Amino acid sequence: MTKEKNLWGGRFGGEADKTFAEFNRSFRFDHRLLEVDVRASIAHCHGLQVAGVLTAEEANQIQRGLDQILAQAGADSEYFNSIESEDVHSFVETHLVALIGDAGRKLHTGRSRNDQVATDLRLWLRGAIDDLIARVRSTQEALLDLGEANSGVVLPGYTHLQRAQPVQFPHWCLAYFEMFSRDRERLTDTRGRVNVLPLGSAALAGTSYPIDREALARELEFAAISRNSLDAVSDRDFCLEFVGACSLVMVHLSRLAEDIILYTTAEFGFFELSDAVATGSSLMPQKKNPDSMELVRGKAGRVFGHNVSLLTMLKGLPLAYNKDMQEDKEAVFDAFDTTGQCLDVTSLVLRNIDLKEERMSEAASHGHMNATELADYLVRKGMPFREAHETVGRIVMHAIERGVELQELSLGELRSMSALLDADVFEALSLGETLETKAQPGGTSPARVGEALAAARASLLS
Repeated sequence: MTKEKNLWGGRFGGEADKTFAEFNRSFRFDHRLLEVDVRASIAHCHGLQVAGVLTAEEANQIQRGLDQILAQAGADSEYFNSIESEDVHSFVETHLVALIGDAGRKLHTGRSRNDQVATDLRLWLRGAIDDLIARVRSTQEALLDLGEANSGVVLPGYTHLQRAQPVQFPHWCLAYFEMFSRDRERLTDTRGRVNVLPLGSAALAGTSYPIDREALARELEFAAISRNSLDAVSDRDFCLEFVGACSLVMVHLSRLAEDIILYTTAEFGFFELSDAVATGSSLMPQKKNPDSMELVRGKAGRVFGHNVSLLTMLKGLPLAYNKDMQEDKEAVFDAFDTTGQCLDVTSLVLRNIDLKEERMSEAASHGHMNATELADYLVRKGMPFREAHETVGRIVMHAIERGVELQELSLGELRSMSALLDADVFEALSLGETLETKAQPGGTSPARVGEALAAARASLLS
């Protein structure tokens, strides 16, 4: 491996200490920006040509050289090891000069690594956001497929991890669908602020050359150019927004993972994961562990950590660029990698879940989960809700003492608590009626859930 000449070495008479030089290098992780660095460099080359800094022949030489670098990087896995580079920008420039000679030395005219890296990172993030949006959508599709395939299944809904009221299983799926819809909206919104071109801001004060920044923005498909050169090179809000959006995706994935982990336990027994997404124990032959979901739950903390590290890194920085900001890339790259992988694994798990319908229905029918329906029944008969709530509380205590469900009490026992209770109360207490009454928009009645599934499916096509 040969060592490149530093792009900034003219001011220095001595060599950098090897320990510091290695500490200073970012090429081991920012080499993944090579494609966007070449793309941005080609656009900058065109801008220099129009500005009269480069001749047509020089511009053609530079573009051919950059295309060759990109092709070589794609074809040879060892290409990145050919030069001991400080960063991806110096790697590209060193190879370009080696390929085409002095014309390559002109490419950096009017440009700093400060606006160059900001441009590269925004270009890369645009693609990363589009990729994550597609993967969130795939997870939503898996949820919808699971819900639609089990449209008649009921399970207990919980508050405080205590059985509360029965809900349709697709309603549970749709709850997570809504969370991921907000994630897609957030990522899309973030993309809008990412899509601003900093190129042309140079180191911090702007460029002295008559480069048409609007033309650069059009070529690189940016929606706008930055309005302030100081801000353009020192802004990493867009990185923080992206990692923040990833953090919320991971919150939702972790909550879903926790539900799945709980529901696969023997104590719940609602789900079983297929062998494709579970593991066993090296000691206990009977075990089937939901490691896939436990890893998703665990990796959430990793992404949250990147969010905190970026906040901490940025909070005390003076204008404009500071080397602290090199820390942005590892946080952004790993947040993207981890979130994307967790979305993929979650989609796979959702397609490998076996529902234990009988166990779910039994659980949804026990635990006095129709107590609210009984209170609502009394309200419809004219009793104030607070009185109805207290009356039903006494009935529940009586049922607990008897060891029965509310619908298993006799009419005489019920009427001893309130004369408003008639024979039709048993229909009101049935599981089917409990679900049917939740017929307002957003509720868990079969009709509303069917409409919600159709609307959710349509939203993925828009």
